[in-house]
Amino acid sequence: MALNARTRFPLVLVHGLLGFVRVAGYPYWFGIDSALRRHGVQVFLPRVSAVHCNELRGEQLLEQIPAILASSGAERVHLIGHSQGALTARYVAARRPEWVASVTSVAGPNQGSELADYLQLKLGLDTPRERLFRGAIEGVAKLMDRLDRRDERIRLPQDVLASRQALTQQGVAAFNAKYPQGLPEVWGGEGPEEVNGVRYYSWSGTLQPATDRGRNRFDASHALCRRLSRCFQIEKGQNDGMVGRFSSHLGKVIRSDYPLDHLDIINQTAGAVGQGIDPVALFVEHAARLREAGL
Repeated sequence: MALNARTRFPLVLVHGLLGFVRVAGYPYWFGIDSALRRHGVQVFLPRVSAVHCNELRGEQLLEQIPAILASSGAERVHLIGHSQGALTARYVAARRPEWVASVTSVAGPNQGSELADYLQLKLGLDTPRERLFRGAIEGVAKLMDRLDRRDERIRLPQDVLASRQALTQQGVAAFNAKYPQGLPEVWGGEGPEEVNGVRYYSWSGTLQPATDRGRNRFDASHALCRRLSRCFQIEKGQNDGMVGRFSSHLGKVIRSDYPLDHLDIINQTAGAVGQGIDPVALFVEHAARLREAGL
């Protein structure tokens, strides 16, 4: 029996740091948006700055929601954000809750990322190494923006320093003080499932033996996640290579230890993931969950 996943409100998938919609034909949400559409779900893929602070990315998304509502004919949207996209979605829901039916954080750094703290410490501020790193990343972000651009007149700003500072534990703590909706009161716990009429959900993964199997054995992005996981101390052994398991918790925690690295969870690279979990199915199942909730 086919899963009934057609939601009442459309899904808006919000990309994370160094994200895009489609670059040279290659999609960020590899196989995810197409699977949702096959199940009858309306899906929208907005573009926001690949590297910038949470608030600016949130404002960019806010500007696009009215057009999505008009196009879909819906009164509200479901926001699903991967990585920094979760913070972007949280900002929109906090500012305009009447537009948002739910926020779902997928591997979102809702308490900050130890990786961002590590980079801040090692690179410093305005050092030769930091300037080289910043220039390289901003160059990549600007190239992706050019390749992903639908309108040549619209160029999104990119700021590596702003993004890095925004994703540190201190930076996210300042963000959380202004936009606490859905956050757990206890470390590792769950947050309120509904705030101001908006439902909050989250899921994430951790590096495990199963993540090293299957096609991940040949995936360079998985090797990168393994290497970056060494930067973690507080959540050593409990992270996906870029975000800690308990840092990711928001609202109703569906599960935070799927055997998926930070990019596996959105079916990258080109679907090369470990064994045991189909990341595409998680999105379809979540759409069915939202439908069951009347959303």
